[in-house]
Amino acid sequence: MYSIPAMPERTEEAIRRRLERLRERLGAEPDECWLFARIAAEVAERRLALGLSQSDLARLVGTTQSAIARLERGGRPPRIDTLLRIAEALDCELLVQLRPRTEGGGKR
Repeated sequence: MYSIPAMPERTEEAIRRRLERLRERLGAEPDECWLFARIAAEVAERRLALGLSQSDLARLVGTTQSAIARLERGGRPPRIDTLLRIAEALDCELLVQLRPRTEGGGKR
């Protein structure tokens, strides 16, 4: 790949605090919001693990830093094509699953 300079410690700490607040919200949100918040947290965690800034990820994905920031804040549900590009940039597999809500799989 290529070498990315380390983020300043203060910036990384601020991101980690935001991630912690996002994790706290996960248990209190309705299902749909919980899903988007979980995706946001996973993107941010993986980006940090790879040492990428939001700008770095945006360049790899073909979007803007502000779009990555909005996604990581859970501000807007991401489109599936955007998630596919993000997964590729983060060297991840994107899994989408549909499961029946009821035991028998019928309508509710």
